[in-house]
Amino acid sequence: MYDHGLGVLEQYGLTARSSSRGRGALICETDQGLKVIREYRGSVKKLELQRQIQQQVEEEGTLRADVLIPNLEGELASQHTDGLIYTVRNWFYGKECDTRSREEICRGAAALARLHKIIHLPAEEDYQKEPLPQECARHNREIRKVQRFLQKKQKKSEFERQLLEAAGLFLGQGLEVTRRLEDSGYGRLRERALAEGCVCHGECNQHNLLTVEGKPAFINFEKWSFDLPVADLYQFMRKILEKHSWDIELGRRMVDAYSRIRPLSREECENLLLRLGYPWKFWKLANYYANNPKVWVSAKTVEKLAQMAEQREKWLFFLENLRI
Repeated sequence: MYDHGLGVLEQYGLTARSSSRGRGALICETDQGLKVIREYRGSVKKLELQRQIQQQVEEEGTLRADVLIPNLEGELASQHTDGLIYTVRNWFYGKECDTRSREEICRGAAALARLHKIIHLPAEEDYQKEPLPQECARHNREIRKVQRFLQKKQKKSEFERQLLEAAGLFLGQGLEVTRRLEDSGYGRLRERALAEGCVCHGECNQHNLLTVEGKPAFINFEKWSFDLPVADLYQFMRKILEKHSWDIELGRRMVDAYSRIRPLSREECENLLLRLGYPWKFWKLANYYANNPKVWVSAKTVEKLAQMAEQREKWLFFLENLRI
């Protein structure tokens, strides 16, 4: 019977007393405490650097991290009898950041600032994030491709008509942000961040920020990269602000909470606003449409498009009036 990687614990000298499914992982109560098993498809070198990042967090002491554990052979990735590669990490039960609590949200922003002050490594080219103007330009091309496809399509569903209408609006915003990025101080910021070895978590949202025994804990570092710290702050803010209908006061409080720990320069504030101004969510939906069967569109996808259209004016008002 397939054991979802549970048997790999033998390679770590661990015995599971119980197990349960988590977010894409298997959480195990072992004779040496809580551990989590997750399938892994990346490079061993990136795992080694990830462990260094996690150890920096744990050793500093104000935050927690789910540190990778080497197996009995000293390796961070283990092949199981099912042919798949797995990692094992220390784990802990904790409470996710409550997106309904403004106080907890601001504590999360402050914890993120502390994380950025702690984690630094000599920047390696293989793990540097794609330059932001290039990434945005690529996404603009992908949105335009969907737009042209829909323009040529003779019979459109109601969803496709709405998607085509939205494409023109969101593409215009994407092109404007990309132009402003190219004229901004982004290049200098990126050079400075790489020279300082700045590391980003890469998937900073409420699900990956816990409170464990009174301490903030960051988990799931698989998408870490060398990048500007504001990339993480942008991601955390966008997820929260979408749930709060782009509330300006909340956005300002999040930036203030972060800045009290790690002050943001004028150029970083500008870059943060440009990141918040790119239509990432629309690009993601358009890209999903382009790469999946067109015969049937899920109700969830229809709902997401309607929500974006509904929030668009609030989003633009937020961008025009946020002062940081």
